[in-house]
Amino acid sequence: MTSCERYGHCCFEAPTVFELDDDGELQYRSDVTDVDAGQLHAAARACPVQAITLDAD
Repeated sequence: MTSCERYGHCCFEAPTVFELDDDGELQYRSDVTDVDAGQLHAAARACPVQAITLDAD
């Protein structure tokens, strides 16, 4: 598994789940329940280091 390097591409693709805080640290909101699956897949594809993986339910 590759670690996040804080490029922030995921924040543009799924802003309700990922965001950069004021210090440039990436924040992940696991409590979001109504997320467009397309946004999550786009965020995973956009990650330059492939640090985002999605589990199929």
